[in-house]
Amino acid sequence: MTNIEKTEAFLKEQFANCAFFKEHPADGEYRLQHSYRVAHAAGEIARREGLDEEGLIIGGLLHDVGYAMPFERENVWQEHGRMSARLARPFLEQLDLSKERVQEICYGIAIHVDGKADFPGEKTAFAYSIGDADDVDRFDAYRIYDAMEWAGFRNLKIEDKRKWLQEKLDWINWRLGEKSGTETARQMIAERLLYQQQYYEKVLEQMKHSERIEL
Repeated sequence: MTNIEKTEAFLKEQFANCAFFKEHPADGEYRLQHSYRVAHAAGEIARREGLDEEGLIIGGLLHDVGYAMPFERENVWQEHGRMSARLARPFLEQLDLSKERVQEICYGIAIHVDGKADFPGEKTAFAYSIGDADDVDRFDAYRIYDAMEWAGFRNLKIEDKRKWLQEKLDWINWRLGEKSGTETARQMIAERLLYQQQYYEKVLEQMKHSERIEL
């Protein structure tokens, strides 16, 4: 088996044995599918930027593996990058990877949520690219559906729908100004955010014609 194939097997095993995912299988399915999409985005960034493709695909696959660990629901989002790095490191050390590459993958995984790790490391383009690949998927088309369902958009009053949409648009405008680890990632993220922006603007425009006739 290749390093990537071994990583896929490890990831699936961890998620299959996760008590929370056994009780909430839809969450487990989403997390696995998200991990694959992030790995694909990481591979594309690596190819276009001349970075280590195998290493970034592995980092993309494992960036959320910490969700397989026991956790407090209210703390998991903030901590899951560091949790994932802790769970991934012993596995990565068994692969045919240099110590330096293992360290860089773990560091990229650890910082992908809030830019912080609980061990020393260097914020290289490679390390940043794991979080960038995560953002590529988080800002893509599927997340529009996911965000609206999570907000219970269909059941909101129209004024709350308008408020929610405007807040989304304001956030997108802010996020478009943030930096990425590579130019490739910046372009990929911007493309997806602009698609979301266009969609939310169209829905907001519909809201203007949802309460009265304007001739």
